[in-house]
Amino acid sequence: MPEGHTLHRLATALTDAFAGHPVRVSSPQGRFDVEATQLDGSTLLAAESAGKHLFLDFDADRVVHVHLGLIGGFDVHRQVVEVPAPVGQVRLRLIGGGDHPAYADLRGATRCDLVTSTRRDEIVGKLGPDPLRADADPGRAWARISKSPRAIGDLLMDQAVLAGVGNVYRAEVLFRHRIHPRRPGRTLRVGQWRAIWADLVELMTEGVRTGRIDTVRPEHTPDAMGRPPRVDDHGGEVYVYRRTDQPCLVCGSIVRTDVLVGRNIFWCPQCQRTFRSRALQ
Repeated sequence: MPEGHTLHRLATALTDAFAGHPVRVSSPQGRFDVEATQLDGSTLLAAESAGKHLFLDFDADRVVHVHLGLIGGFDVHRQVVEVPAPVGQVRLRLIGGGDHPAYADLRGATRCDLVTSTRRDEIVGKLGPDPLRADADPGRAWARISKSPRAIGDLLMDQAVLAGVGNVYRAEVLFRHRIHPRRPGRTLRVGQWRAIWADLVELMTEGVRTGRIDTVRPEHTPDAMGRPPRVDDHGGEVYVYRRTDQPCLVCGSIVRTDVLVGRNIFWCPQCQRTFRSRALQ
């Protein structure tokens, strides 16, 4: 599933391509046909993301709410000579005018609904703070984490606690702060949470800029270590994510994996030691 930086980049691309002008809206697949007919010819005001949710704000208080899910994609093409016929199951197509038009095709999304701004605000209000949003309040997440017996690796993936963080950022930020993913949230200190939040803001902002997830520090890059670059369809240089049975880039221990609440977790047993409460020692 795309992580928050991908949705933020997509919102920017849609805004740049279509905002401020009337947009042709259609649903070649037919599943969004009634709503597309209502929107056709309307002006797209802006697109924005909140966590893993995408919102396209049209005039007359109409908002398209999109959630890509596991396999969804929203491809934006700008400055094309001509707009080609739709290929595959295109749920939503946007076309901007001009001599060199732009078009965007939505496929495979788990959600594509026409809602009002009030409903959009309700959806965003149920999400935790998003490290990529200027209005984010990390204290809201800490209020839940600091009282929860659930594992921090579980809490970081709960979109009601923290929005936009997926499995890659979850694994990597915990490694960077030497915290085992199974450590109970309520055992963290507020200083640790503030450091995690600041790191997520920096890492995810860089992900928006580059379009990939890179989490290794300068001294652990392929060039610095004299190692080959990582080869993975997710791209980016990482410490533990999908590096099971490979040596840790910091200490050389073998990276481990397990399942936590239905999702794979990755950690280094030396750098991220199992938490032991002092109260039990």
